[in-house]
Amino acid sequence: MRTRTKWFSALAALAATASAVVAITPVQAVGPDLLPLNVTNNSGRSEGVHLYVLGTDIRNGRLGYVNQAGAFTPWSPGGNPPTPAPDVSIAGPGPGGTTTLRVPRFISGRVYMSFGEKLKFFLTPDGLVQPAPWASGDPNSGILFDWSEFTYNDAGLWLNSSQVDMFAVPHAVTVTGASGATKKTGELKSGGRDAVINGIRNQAGWGGSIMSRPDGTVLRVLAPGKAADVGNFDRNYLDPYITQAWNAYTTKTLTVQPFGDRPDVKYFGRTSGTTMNFTNSAGQQVASFAKPSTANVWGCDGALHAPNDQVVGPIARTLCAALHRSTLGRIDVQPGGGPADFYQGAITNHYSRLVHQNMVDGKAYGFAFDDVQAQESLVHDGDPRSAGIILTPFGGSAPPPAVSSIVSDWHGKCIDVPNWNFADGQRLIVWNCTGGTNQKFEFVGGTLRTENNKCVDVAWGSTANGAAVQLATCSGNPAQQFVLSGAGDLVNPQANKCVDIAEWNPNNDAVLHMWDCVGGANQKWHRG
Repeated sequence: MRTRTKWFSALAALAATASAVVAITPVQAVGPDLLPLNVTNNSGRSEGVHLYVLGTDIRNGRLGYVNQAGAFTPWSPGGNPPTPAPDVSIAGPGPGGTTTLRVPRFISGRVYMSFGEKLKFFLTPDGLVQPAPWASGDPNSGILFDWSEFTYNDAGLWLNSSQVDMFAVPHAVTVTGASGATKKTGELKSGGRDAVINGIRNQAGWGGSIMSRPDGTVLRVLAPGKAADVGNFDRNYLDPYITQAWNAYTTKTLTVQPFGDRPDVKYFGRTSGTTMNFTNSAGQQVASFAKPSTANVWGCDGALHAPNDQVVGPIARTLCAALHRSTLGRIDVQPGGGPADFYQGAITNHYSRLVHQNMVDGKAYGFAFDDVQAQESLVHDGDPRSAGIILTPFGGSAPPPAVSSIVSDWHGKCIDVPNWNFADGQRLIVWNCTGGTNQKFEFVGGTLRTENNKCVDVAWGSTANGAAVQLATCSGNPAQQFVLSGAGDLVNPQANKCVDIAEWNPNNDAVLHMWDCVGGANQKWHRG
């Protein structure tokens, strides 16, 4: 299965550890052969829900899918280019309802859930191509969806909500053990989805991480590594902090104690040039790490690659977590500090900070090794009887009303058709929001229309700075295409320019024109 290596390697390590224990001391297998997994729809959304259970048979490594009854079927070989996979979706619950799936006790994989539209999977000779909505041309980029990850074997169930790649559909995960006690994590605070989205939008330079549909519906917030990969975020964002933290250990020693249950195991790091070398308690060198790049930190790979061993891997995991949380260089025994000490730097993983901050229990999988110091949104039971995924309320990020005002983030004024003059060529302005029909617009087929079906238009189809924003009869012209991005930019794709309040005029009657998108407050809009 083509999936995120870091998390599945962690699951594989758990599975391998459990297998080793079983090999040494045979035990009676626990948990039902088919574990009930109840998916409950408390999202408050009206679209149909589609579910998928996809994974690997950990007994033989075969990739496949599971139907609602719990039967595992290996995928047929695919082709090059990738061929469409068969539709293996399971009808999900309606609003307020629950659908029960069955998970066989030999699978490690994902449960996908999509709203309104089925996901598109593809097969190659090597296996399954899963959705990657941050990638250019991915057919799932316009679909609202998310996933949880799990392993179910003779050592029990591990189930987590994941935000390592993106933050999209609010959902909690649960497991109920033989005692009847239920564990739950991953639940957002009331209004938490909006708080994460708005926090990212208001963090300078991070707004490009938000991906929206043309109607303004926020589909997802990309993790910083994914946003950087597609050019929506500074690829070198962490570099100044990494250099500062790395150089701190040219004059002092970093102590890494990677095992919470083995405090006697310590490794000592000092930086020489751009390399951090680690010795054990006997003074023997055991590991070396080149100074990582920003991309290495986001992915916990490259210079921070963590092999599945007992020395280099645990040190790498610790370093990566400390760099995400901006504690390296500041706290000299790692893992160190607690949630109150994390993300304190100006340059830090604000994405993970905001996701954790808006969780009921503070737990989330904000990056690949967020399980260092047990900060991950994971439930585990060695003797499970059932599990659950609860699709929780979206808050104000549900689909906006079809007709709404377009409001300036800068001063709260609305785009306005002056004096209700809907004639072709009428230039648009901003005015105090009154709720009038001359301030109401609707996204239709990529156009932005008034209630009497006139289109917002770039005068003469111009691509120049200063081109007037006006009304015109809807014609299908590219000059009438507009997208309200997750970052709050109202963009005409043909011109690749933003609707801008001319000359930063703060007054009523200020005219609108097109201008290079510079991220200024006079170019930021939201639906009211």
